Amino acid sequence: MSQNFSNSVTNRLLASLPLEEYERLKPYLELVDLRLKLELYQPNVPIEFVYFPLVGVCSLLSLTSKGELIEVATIGNEGMVGLPVFLGANQIPGIAIVQVPGEALRMRAEDLQTQVTPGTVLYELLHRYTQALFNLIAQSALCNRVHSIEQRCCRWLLLTHDRVGGDEFPLTHEFLSQMLGVRRAGVSEVASRLQNAGFMSYRYGKIVILDRNGLEATSCECYETIKAEFERLIGGNNYGLK
Repeated sequence: MSQNFSNSVTNRLLASLPLEEYERLKPYLELVDLRLKLELYQPNVPIEFVYFPLVGVCSLLSLTSKGELIEVATIGNEGMVGLPVFLGANQIPGIAIVQVPGEALRMRAEDLQTQVTPGTVLYELLHRYTQALFNLIAQSALCNRVHSIEQRCCRWLLLTHDRVGGDEFPLTHEFLSQMLGVRRAGVSEVASRLQNAGFMSYRYGKIVILDRNGLEATSCECYETIKAEFERLIGGNNYGLK
């Protein structure tokens, strides 16, 4: 039976590959830093690389006619940034940006298209991951429509906490307001309540998760729905690190 590469790489898609398939792809993978606020993709600019995050979180953002940025999805070590390349496109109308710094293995877009082909395990995994990411976007749209800012904030913090590999990560109220699509004053008020409840602390642009159970109890059902869909489609505990 093929051995998986799970003990050697923290990206869950790559870790699910048979060792021989990972070894075949390894020459096409390059370790890179994901610096805070680094723009991986810009609107309608050809995509040069896809990224398999090892640590950190990236955001997919849509741009309004007024120049406002609204988050539509987050991607961490459970997935890949650059699905349009896999689906046969070479650009997106939005932006991909590093939300929490870390590291990733990147691959040239043309190499993904030539090396990840029908019959390979990664090809099948990326099909299922595409559905999982679609489900995340759909559930987030529902959440943004019917749930409170506090519930949405808890969902976002939990999803981020799952992917960063620790309890502390950098985050400003301004950035979180962009991610949630609400005014900064509203985010500050919610963050203050969560801090007073002992669920988290916030200081000097850094969040520390103190009581994950409290966040889960305050969040809406969307977090568990999203997590369950990733586990169903990608398999086992391949969603995040928790």
